[in-house]
Amino acid sequence: MPPAQRQPAGRRGQNRTHLHLLLLFLSVLQTQGYIQIPPDFKEAPTITTQPKSHTAFSLDDVNLACEATGNPTPSFRWVKDGKQFGEVLLKSGSLTAGPDEELKSYQGSYRCYVANELGTAVSDLVHLITESIPTLARERKQERRPFVEGESTVLYCNPPRSSVAPKIHWMDKQLHHIPLSERVTISLDGNLYFANLIVNDSREDFTCNAHYTTASVILPKEPIAINVTDSNLVVKSRRPQLLQPTGSHSSYLVLRGQTLTLECIPEGLPTPEVHWELVDSPLSPSHVRKLHYGRWLQIESVLETDDGEYICTAKNSQGSVRHHYNVTVEAAPYWTKWPEDQLYAPGETVKLQCQANGIPTPNITWSINGVPITDTDLDPRRHMSPGTLTLHNVQYSDTAVYQCMATNKHGNILINTHIHVVELPAQILTADGLEYSASAGKTVLLKCRTFASPLPKVDWEIVNIGPALANPKMSQMTDGSLKISNVSKEDSNIYKCSVKPSNMSISAELKVLNRTKIVDPPQDLHVLRGNDAVLQCKYTVDHKLKDPTVQWKKDGHKITTSYDKYTVYPDGSLKVTDVQMKDTGIYSCEISTKHDSDSATGSITVQDKPASPTSLELSEKTDRSVTLSWIPGAENNSPVSEYVLEMKEEQVPAGSSRWKKFQTVPHDVKHLEVILQPYSTYHFRVSAVNAIGRSEPSPPSDSYSTPAARPEMNPENVTTVSTDPNSMVITWKELERQHFNGPGLKYKIYWRQSSDRDLHWKESSVSNPPFIVNDTGTFIPFEIKVQAANDLGAGPEPVAKIGYSGEDLPLEAPSQVSVVELNKTAVTVRWSPVSTESVRGHLLGYKIHLRRKGPRTHSRRGLAIRSPAADKNRVIEVPGHKLEEVVSDLQFYSNYTLTVAPFNSRGEGPHSKVYHFSTPEGAPGPVSSLTFESPSETEVTLHWEPPHKPNGVITGYLLQHQEIVPGSSSPRLVETIDLPAVTEYTVKNLDPQSHYLFYLSACNTAGNGEPIISQSATLLDGEPPSVINMTAGETSVNLSWVPGDRHRNFAFRFRYIQKSDGGQWEESEQVNSTQAFYQLQGLNPGVWYLLQIWPGNTSLAFKTNGPELQELPSSFATQGWFIGLISAMILLLLVLLILCYIKKSKGGKYSVKDKEEGQVDAGARTMKDDAFGEYRSLESDNEKCSISQPSVCESKRSSNDSLADYGDSVDIQFNEDGSFIGQYSGRRDPHTHGGHDSSSATSPVNPNMPPPSISFPTSVTGILGPN
Repeated sequence: MPPAQRQPAGRRGQNRTHLHLLLLFLSVLQTQGYIQIPPDFKEAPTITTQPKSHTAFSLDDVNLACEATGNPTPSFRWVKDGKQFGEVLLKSGSLTAGPDEELKSYQGSYRCYVANELGTAVSDLVHLITESIPTLARERKQERRPFVEGESTVLYCNPPRSSVAPKIHWMDKQLHHIPLSERVTISLDGNLYFANLIVNDSREDFTCNAHYTTASVILPKEPIAINVTDSNLVVKSRRPQLLQPTGSHSSYLVLRGQTLTLECIPEGLPTPEVHWELVDSPLSPSHVRKLHYGRWLQIESVLETDDGEYICTAKNSQGSVRHHYNVTVEAAPYWTKWPEDQLYAPGETVKLQCQANGIPTPNITWSINGVPITDTDLDPRRHMSPGTLTLHNVQYSDTAVYQCMATNKHGNILINTHIHVVELPAQILTADGLEYSASAGKTVLLKCRTFASPLPKVDWEIVNIGPALANPKMSQMTDGSLKISNVSKEDSNIYKCSVKPSNMSISAELKVLNRTKIVDPPQDLHVLRGNDAVLQCKYTVDHKLKDPTVQWKKDGHKITTSYDKYTVYPDGSLKVTDVQMKDTGIYSCEISTKHDSDSATGSITVQDKPASPTSLELSEKTDRSVTLSWIPGAENNSPVSEYVLEMKEEQVPAGSSRWKKFQTVPHDVKHLEVILQPYSTYHFRVSAVNAIGRSEPSPPSDSYSTPAARPEMNPENVTTVSTDPNSMVITWKELERQHFNGPGLKYKIYWRQSSDRDLHWKESSVSNPPFIVNDTGTFIPFEIKVQAANDLGAGPEPVAKIGYSGEDLPLEAPSQVSVVELNKTAVTVRWSPVSTESVRGHLLGYKIHLRRKGPRTHSRRGLAIRSPAADKNRVIEVPGHKLEEVVSDLQFYSNYTLTVAPFNSRGEGPHSKVYHFSTPEGAPGPVSSLTFESPSETEVTLHWEPPHKPNGVITGYLLQHQEIVPGSSSPRLVETIDLPAVTEYTVKNLDPQSHYLFYLSACNTAGNGEPIISQSATLLDGEPPSVINMTAGETSVNLSWVPGDRHRNFAFRFRYIQKSDGGQWEESEQVNSTQAFYQLQGLNPGVWYLLQIWPGNTSLAFKTNGPELQELPSSFATQGWFIGLISAMILLLLVLLILCYIKKSKGGKYSVKDKEEGQVDAGARTMKDDAFGEYRSLESDNEKCSISQPSVCESKRSSNDSLADYGDSVDIQFNEDGSFIGQYSGRRDPHTHGGHDSSSATSPVNPNMPPPSISFPTSVTGILGPN
């Protein structure tokens, strides 16, 4: 039975009448004491399981189900082909076959009738078909069928006939399915079609297996063997022809809801492509599917809109063929409106409406308890119109089951409706005080279910507002419930339901919440394979609702996040890790609460480079070409833009070679003719390219070898490159290997003198260039030809070219050489040509040899010419057809010589006589350098060097200077310096406050040279700094200042003194004002100092860092005599230790050893009495060696061999505590007033830094040098 016919039965199964549901609900409530129901309330029969049409292959397959409910329990009876069949059944109405009955006796049409005292229900009409289990007739073993590559064929299956169509499987003897493709296809009738055969199709076990699923049997047919041979001839392409269906037109009738499959199976070479189209309308991709590589077009659940003309087009490179399918859609009856079960009170009017559609239009008939209403007694209370049955003033006797049946030529449908006439008091079944909550925008149903016969009147009102039905959003359902559409916050209230004419009522409260909403829905993503993808799904929910459920689905299937593949974030977003092609699909996000939900969809399209093309085949093979065809691989969601064809060519017997790209074709090209070279073996492969990248190459094709042939071309660039005057060397560009066309390649060389065309050609053969012809004479023209040949013959006749034997040096020099001056640095050189015979070769041109001898001499008084050394030879090449040339870029005021010589490929000929000429003076170049000095505030002295290029005799200099006035220009003052030897000049009477531009240029008789321009200004008198920045340490202070701009260097000193000390001022060494930094050292920590700049009147104060020295209480330990005594003892001990160390290190090698030993002994004997005197003697000796007289000290130490000879320091001093500070002591300026005693601070030390003009000492720690 078609799906359209089964639909009403399913609908009736789902549409349990509201009466039956109500009665079931009431029976439950009755036990709880809510309402009063009559204990003898009855229920009409309702069919719960409908029988189905099917085919029975055995008695066990005879099983027609029929189950029902009702009160009292109903009985069952069957009607077959309009007659009573079997006995009345109780409890179950299912019909099965008896063990002794014949199977075919059960074939027919059946209905099941279910009855009790309230009426009779009728089942659908079903058909039972009986037949024996399909079997195979004995078949003869088929002989092997021969075919030639490229032919088409059909392997027929012809399964046993049955009312149930079998599923066909073509398999081999190992039960592997035969691979299907565009070339190999199964048709709807089960036959196997080959669009064209290839050698690999040869096999002996093509087996058709027919699977009858209902009969649970598989029937294998006799295997079919075919043998496909490779044709030695070229397989010719042919245009497509349709194997199935035949002809150009066919018609199909299909019922609504059924599945329609159109097939289009072509044959041809190359394999045709199939395209489908619907006339006047596009094919819907969601409704129409293409199967079996586009050979089938399938439409599931056909609709009336699918009616029309479909066209299949099969095409290849040779042509196309079309087939038209006229599809007509009709429909078995299907319901559009049907009556519902209902309770009625006596005296009411019952109106049953029943409407159905179908093509053709169905006929509506009515029955009561299974009896056509036309066969019952006439009743004036009944009235029938198309699709409507009306009963007026119903009575208890009108309680029955009424049947509505719709019928057309494609079948019939039936629906049962129970009318129960009864009288019951009104009651409310819904509990009082229910609370309802819903999200904004949703539809809410406030229940107020009642029970009564006749039906009671239900009224709804909104408390404190008024009737609910006054609101257009609110409507009342037939069961009394209040429906509120598109609820909003304003609808939150208490609602009251009242039942009339009784005084019963209930109330219900409605709370409206904010709706759940997805604010950031998932997008349509395109992701490269292997990357991660994140789909957004951000949402908002009402604050009263907690923990919404986030559910993601892919293509309608729930996604489980228990795997690492998927991750759902708290905001609802979904992350898909390492996406692959299988992850492509539609993704939906649903946010659900207990009241509402919101969903949104996006998609992930995983893109990758294409899959490799497959089935690369060679066809149409000739000696010089072959046709490639291939099947595209998967595009991987990025359209293929082109195909790249690669070739691996091997010249016999050269061996292997590399793959190389030889052509790119558009995406719509699937086959290509390739031109080949003879005597080669070829392999091919194909790659697809899309926006992501290039696919892996397809598997290489079978190799294809072309036969050898004669060469088709001759060598190019045939020429002579002779170097020996008595021979001719012929050379050419060798042929590439792919142009050999066969084995034994060689080159035939032909030559003869071009002056005598009657001479016979001389010839020879070589395997590679060059070829040498001897005894030719010098520069003799020859006709030459080179022809390629191999073992199969010679190539095309070559074209003769003119070549020459070897050249020799020219014999003649140009004459009548002359020079004409164009300007001061350019001349025109002219000469007479040499004779052609003297060239003895091709005249390539003339070479002008130019040499600069140096500057011209002069007798007039002036500055000696400073000029670079004489130029190297310049060689200027001139083409052979020219007899004059312009020579430029000559030096001013210079002497030149030149000669002219002809040359050919052999070399230069004799030179012409030497020609002498000179160039005149030119304006001098700029002076070499310019520096400035300022001896006073109003004078600037300029120093310069003469020009590197005087271009003549320098007669003087032109000096101009101009004051720089911002915003305007002042006149230039010009001073002319006539003395050429002067290289300095002082400009006086300048404004000290201004800057000047100076222009200085050299002069000769040709004019003034290019000036050198420089800016300068006078220097102002220096002065000591007025602002000093001080940074104090514990024993030093850093002094820094900013030198004055444009000030000359100025020498000054720093004077300093402790505030708390009544001592004398101390002075630093001389300081340069341009230093910008100086460090005073040797200060006491934690002490205030006064600082003065001398000369000057600047006074400053600073304090060094560290703890301040405190005076000890008066005691003998603080007395001077005690401190002196302790210091002397410590110094004496230190001197003794040093002397011991010297004696030990000198040993017997010390020249005054005995003397020193004597002194030590004497010292040891007198230590007790005059030890301090000995110490003072040593100290006095050291004091004599002051830093102001280093030479004297050095001489003294050398002569007396004193202690200082063996120390590391030149100046040895000790602090009052005995510490050694000699290397830190400073030099005393001879002008410094005051000195140090044993307790005073040491002088700061600053090494000298010479100033720019006057030698002043500078600081050792200064970091800024002179400006």
